[in-house]
Amino acid sequence: MLLDNVNEESGGAERFAIGLAAALPAQRCDVWVCTTRVARGPLIAALGEAGVRHLHLGRRPGRLDPLAFRPLARTLRGQRIDVLHAHMFGSNVWGTLIGRLCQVPVVVANETTWSYEGQPLRRALDGQLIGRFADAFVAVSEADRARMVGLEGVPSTKTVVIPTAYLPRPRAAAAADVRAELGLGAEDSVIGTIAILRPQKALHMLVDAFAQVVRSLPRAHLVIAGPSPGPVRGELEEQAVALGLEDRVHLLGQRDDVEEVWRAFDVGAISSDFEGTPLAAIECLTCGVPLVATAVGGLPDIIEHDSTGVLVAPGDAAALATALEDLLRDPDRRARLGAAGRERARAFTIERIAARFAQLYRQLLAAPDGGAMPSAGRP
Repeated sequence: MLLDNVNEESGGAERFAIGLAAALPAQRCDVWVCTTRVARGPLIAALGEAGVRHLHLGRRPGRLDPLAFRPLARTLRGQRIDVLHAHMFGSNVWGTLIGRLCQVPVVVANETTWSYEGQPLRRALDGQLIGRFADAFVAVSEADRARMVGLEGVPSTKTVVIPTAYLPRPRAAAAADVRAELGLGAEDSVIGTIAILRPQKALHMLVDAFAQVVRSLPRAHLVIAGPSPGPVRGELEEQAVALGLEDRVHLLGQRDDVEEVWRAFDVGAISSDFEGTPLAAIECLTCGVPLVATAVGGLPDIIEHDSTGVLVAPGDAAALATALEDLLRDPDRRARLGAAGRERARAFTIERIAARFAQLYRQLLAAPDGGAMPSAGRP
């Protein structure tokens, strides 16, 4: 496994890659994880606990520094690595180049959130370098796969869709009562989300939608949890003040008791402009919380509208507000969607997804031409 940065603020993509490394069947897979720039925090500690070997390159931020990859090249050759599996754009580029130079039998590239906007350099690297020289290019949703092929020219025979997986988080020593922490009672309605506070998540639209909800449901509250690596938290705080909602919009910051936070919500919300297959959606469903989400990326692959959740158009605050308010007013529908969502989430366990990746590795290694995708292109 090849990753760039892993730290305390890592999102779902890094969590999934580390979880996959630990979950691959030990009797068939001897796994190494190589981090290139940053390696610290609980995810790195989890590697040691799982017995996964870790190689850190210590590349300097802001520099190409190709010589820093020499320890990786030595490991690939010395350990006779069969599969080099890179995650996300930068690692996909370096992994494809180094894997081929070191004659690794199989190179797999993996994108977890597709935000491609048509940049010529990105198109060339994805379509002509990674798409040509990697043996498989994994997308986490059908929508992402279509963009890979249609916008970037990645050969369709190289692409395969495997979603990210639900990764149970360590349980807190004592279960938190999030509602009590915020001074909320059973009569209060709570809309909530857990996400890294990035522009991609369009949380400003969620606050706008909440402003519409609270007009008719004055006991409603909005809870947003997650780390903020940039200016988004401050912008959301200013927005809440401007709307007169500073007492109803609660920004919790990063939390370790993620499942307890989800279970404190009456309705979960994802307002993103683009996504891969967000772990937050699977976490929400696993906790039995009905989810309203924008129909972007892999979310329509997870959610069947009005069966396992509710989908709305991205960027439409009014539609999001209506969907949230309708659910808050209908406890029977919330219970139905929550139960169906919990059942749907069973398809995304890390054990099932790890088994699919192990199968992909075996198929590529067994291919007669040294690692081309099977003719159907979709193992």
